[in-house]
Amino acid sequence: MKLKKIQFFLYALVLLFLPAMQSFAQSAEVEMADSLREDGKIYVVIAVLLCIFAFLFIYLVTLEKKIRKMENEIKSS
Repeated sequence: MKLKKIQFFLYALVLLFLPAMQSFAQSAEVEMADSLREDGKIYVVIAVLLCIFAFLFIYLVTLEKKIRKMENEIKSS
């Protein structure tokens, strides 16, 4: 059951970001990305984004655990 929820979350995440990725792939020239890549700052941007998404994922998982625990306490009462 838990694995199905995680799979559903991942599928939803991919479906959410798929149109955005396709629209970015169509533009040929992005001056800001080129300058960030030349300066090596693009890796900092990617690292910050990965940290944000990792934090959100961990937060949602812990929130789900707390909610499930509270629901079980209510059902047992």
